[in-house]
Amino acid sequence: MYIILIALMLVSFAIQWRLKSKFKEYSQVGLKANLTGAQIAELMLADHGITDVRIISTEGRLTDHYNPSDRTVNLSEGVYAERSAAAAAIAAHECGHAVQHATAYSMLQFRSAMVPALSAVSKYMPWILLAGVFMINRSVIPLGVGIVLFSLTTIFSFVTLPVEFDASRRALAWMDTRGVVTPQEHGMAQSALRWAAMTYVIAAISSLATLLYYVMIFMGGSRR
Repeated sequence: MYIILIALMLVSFAIQWRLKSKFKEYSQVGLKANLTGAQIAELMLADHGITDVRIISTEGRLTDHYNPSDRTVNLSEGVYAERSAAAAAIAAHECGHAVQHATAYSMLQFRSAMVPALSAVSKYMPWILLAGVFMINRSVIPLGVGIVLFSLTTIFSFVTLPVEFDASRRALAWMDTRGVVTPQEHGMAQSALRWAAMTYVIAAISSLATLLYYVMIFMGGSRR
């Protein structure tokens, strides 16, 4: 299990590096449409009849996200102002989440419903797991509780996958239909979205591997 965890960490680092490399490459390539990320977002929201979502610029790089609680599409400073393949793909993807919200996409609703519980769990889970490992020779109950709590985060990471894939699918379909990308530019947008999705896949697998690691410790302690 240690080997698997180390391998997943290395793969995760490799994918993160590749993602940054791809976005750096595509950030230097302009599209024929010559629209900024903010303009792309405005256009996609308008085309879907969404008028109650604000588009705002946020600090950082690759900090882009959609916030369903205050209905905002948050674009990092570069994406907000850039006129590139990367900016277009990211902006359209985040608007894909806004479209999911507007159409009551079930998996997004499920993920959003899990957030309050996960916020509460995340405050105590690391300490419970740590205490459980140290107390394994005395009692397996603390670790058992920690495993139950950690399983919620693992479930959340897997629920996130279809949400992200669907947002990318919606983004790419709209970009093609609207003519934001030409047939020649389609591949760049698809590649940018695919590499971004891979980070969520690795996160989910890593979470599952970590959960199994704690389960193995639990099983070992329960046999004593």
